[in-house]
Amino acid sequence: TTCSSFQFLTTLLGLCLVWAAGAAAAAPAALPSLDVDAYMGRWYQVALYPNRFQSQCLSDTSATYRLVPGGVEVTNQCTTKDGPERVVGMARPRGSELGGGMLKPASLEVAFAPTWLRWLPLVWGNYDVVHLTPDKRLAIVSEPSQSYLWVLSRERSLSDAQWQAVERYARDNGFDWSRVQREIHRAAP
Repeated sequence: TTCSSFQFLTTLLGLCLVWAAGAAAAAPAALPSLDVDAYMGRWYQVALYPNRFQSQCLSDTSATYRLVPGGVEVTNQCTTKDGPERVVGMARPRGSELGGGMLKPASLEVAFAPTWLRWLPLVWGNYDVVHLTPDKRLAIVSEPSQSYLWVLSRERSLSDAQWQAVERYARDNGFDWSRVQREIHRAAP
């Protein structure tokens, strides 16, 4: 019986490893390249996986990207119960090369910690653009573990057809659509 218990545990471990490898393979990789200039500007967060660092945001969340020396300045804004809130951070290539206006692959790391703390690796979070529509008006951002998800749009809302396409992409690529929360946009830009 000891041998059969060992075989059972070995088989179970093997199945778990195969399942884990399959789950990891389902995670979409960052796009092979990203036109950095085309990505700059304001994006409205139209949906996300709720997370602790955005829990104060009730509506009107947007991100504005601007090229600056040393990387990309990221300005996130939202409306909280106390009014508008704004935080400025920095994004830089993560295992990527930036050349000729293209980021290859579309992998960044982002920090919103004070400048004097940005030397610490733990203040940087992964940011991968995993999907971008051909017209570059709708993006899906995540990171390798798929713990986070943001749906960004150049417009404050999506049509029903756009929502269906986003949901189809998310489900087909292993995202848990039941976790997605749509964003409310009320304020003028």
